[in-house]
Formats: sequence, structure tokens, C-alpha cells
Amino acid sequence: MARFCCLDTYSYALFFISSLVLAFHFHASEAQAHPQVVKGLSFSFFSKTCPNLETVVRDHLSKVLKKDNGQAPGLLRIFFHDCFVTGCDGSILLDAKGGKDEKGEIKNVGIRKEALRTIDDIRSIVHNKCGRIVSCADITVLAAREAVFQSGGPLIKVPLGRRDSLTFNTKATSKIPSPFKKTNETIKTFAEQNFDVTDVVALSGAHTFGRAHCSTFSKRLSSKDPTMEKSLAKSLKTRCPNASSDNTANLDLRTPTFFDNKYYLELMNSRGLFTSDQDLFNDKRTKGLVTSFANNQKLFFEKFSVAITKMSQLSVLTGNQGEIRAKCNVVNTK
Repeated sequence: MARFCCLDTYSYALFFISSLVLAFHFHASEAQAHPQVVKGLSFSFFSKTCPNLETVVRDHLSKVLKKDNGQAPGLLRIFFHDCFVTGCDGSILLDAKGGKDEKGEIKNVGIRKEALRTIDDIRSIVHNKCGRIVSCADITVLAAREAVFQSGGPLIKVPLGRRDSLTFNTKATSKIPSPFKKTNETIKTFAEQNFDVTDVVALSGAHTFGRAHCSTFSKRLSSKDPTMEKSLAKSLKTRCPNASSDNTANLDLRTPTFFDNKYYLELMNSRGLFTSDQDLFNDKRTKGLVTSFANNQKLFFEKFSVAITKMSQLSVLTGNQGEIRAKCNVVNTK
């Protein structure tokens, strides 16, 4: 494992100054620490109609993750890729009757079928207990929240009351951030959804657990990317001889099944898999945030929680919009 080199006096002074600037930035943004809840959603939406909803989700996922902890990052990815397309409306869960659905698009390669089944299993349990009043969109959000928490991450407060979409949008999957892009492009992609630079770096921390297919980082190996630590590149080249290999690699080599801040330590040691990840430490706009999150897990958890709460409210359907699906992968028959 690569080690950090010692800082000289000048470097330490720069680090200290940048830390003060970041501290001021975080203090100044404290007022935005809790995103405003959008109209139609509420933290107490099911307090009377399905009071044990969150406990039901937690208990079922606890059983699932004990058998297959790889579903945790899978559930978080489904949530992210659902919300980033047409909003948190469960559209990614829908199956196409003919042709491609959102799951079949290139940006969604590797979406875990087991995690999709888990979401619908939870839907079945919840509907049996409370009736058909909880949407698949809400269950997707709660499952992702629990996946993070049960993997060692923060317990994120998310409002509920979303409705399910009646359609899906394959073209809109192009909005999903690419692992091949550098920070400038990544910031622009997130900015289109009203996320700031702090959100970008915090949400990228979702790569602290889970695995990646060879095709998502093999170009860095073939081009001998100088920003990748040499021993890691050599190891990955053996595992991924070409882009078409079906093999996968851990996104976080230190603690691949835990949700923590070790991902940022890996970036500081040039051990990030994706171009989009490693460039966060190379870009001056994001390098200080990477360093701060690497040094302070509590700070990372706080900023990640804020960003997830914001994301969970993207373009939601509420009130009489959409529907509450009886099965997560198909729209209701009239």
C-alpha cells in the first residue's frame, strides 16, 4: 500500500491555509446544511398511514445484506441512476415491453438484478402491511439510505411522498455522469441538476464501496495513465487484460465493503479507478475537498448526507401525479 510522503514546511503552510479557507467555506454554508423539502414531500408523510415503514425496510435489508453485501452499493447506484435521469420517480425499475428500457442503456451496464428484486420484495412486504400507499420511488430511496447506513455510513434523513412515473426515458440516461470524464465536465454535469462542487466531491464518495467493470477504467491501463499508481496499474492489467473482460475490480481497495472515507485516501495515493474519481485530486477546485474528507470522516458524512437529501428530491412526482405501482417493474393496468 502506498504511503503518504512527509510535507515540507512550505507545503504544510499551504495545507494549513487551504484548511482554514475550507473551514470558513463549510461554516458559511452551514445555513444550507439541511436542504429545503420540496412541496408534496414530508419527513412524516407515512407517520399515521404506515408508521413502521422505515423499520420494515431496515429489517428486510438487514437479512439481505447479511447474505449478499454487494447489494448495498447496487441499491445506492439504482437510486442515483434513477434520480439523475427524469427525477426520483422509479423509472429505472420499469421493464420495456419491446426494445430497451433505462436499465439496458450503456450508462446502466452492471445494474444488479438482485438489487432490483430486493426493491420489489420490499414493496411487496410494505404493501401487505400498509396497503398500496408507498411508491416504488420512495422504497428505492429508503433502500439506498439503508444500504449506506448498514454498511457503516450515516443515517440520512430523507423526506417521503414520491409517486411513480408512468413511463421511462432511455435518452435521458445520457445525463448520468461518466467515469471517463475529467472534473471540469463532471462539475458541469452535476451543475445541471443544481449541485455545487462540494456536492460533486461528496457524492463521488459513493465509490467508497462496490465494484467496477474493466471497461470503465481499462483505457487508463492501455494508455499507461501517469496519474495511476504503478503497482495498482500492474495489478489491474492482470485482472483486466482488455476492455471486453467480464472481470470487475473494487472501487476502494482499502475497505471495499464498508462505507467510509477511505476512498479519498486512495485518491491522494493515486489509486482511484475512474478518471472522474482520480481527477478530483488533480483539479485545484476539488483537491482541497478531497483532502478534507480524507482527514475528517464526520465532515464527509455530513456533506454526503446533505447531497443525498438534495438528490432524493430531484423532479419528484407528488400529489395526483404519476401513480403508486402495484409492481415496481410495470405500470398499473387501468
